[in-house]
Amino acid sequence: MDDAPPSVPPRPRGSWWRRAARLPLALMLTSLLAALGIVQLSFQLANTGYRTLSWTQQHRQTEARIAALESDIRILQDARAAANDPQYLRQLARCQGFVGADEKVVVSPSAPDVPGENCQMVRLP
Repeated sequence: MDDAPPSVPPRPRGSWWRRAARLPLALMLTSLLAALGIVQLSFQLANTGYRTLSWTQQHRQTEARIAALESDIRILQDARAAANDPQYLRQLARCQGFVGADEKVVVSPSAPDVPGENCQMVRLP
């Protein structure tokens, strides 16, 4: 009889012990992938917010430009409609400083060197 302790039988390759030893590595990889997913999601949310703000600003600028162009169209249509009206042409001539043939020009000795506007000028685009 032998007094030696019985030898431990070899464990099979796919034993639960070997799988349990690999578990921390699998958890670390899973945690790393989850962290990368969180970083990517955060980036995508920030990028979406930036694009929304940028689009909103560009939209407002475009609407302001459209309003200015529509105003220009109205001014040009009014000018075109009044282009052949003698009263309107007379008013434009007065704004530029022209005097009628039968009118007399009177200039004050205390008049400024640079005259002011006779009337409100309408800007033509």
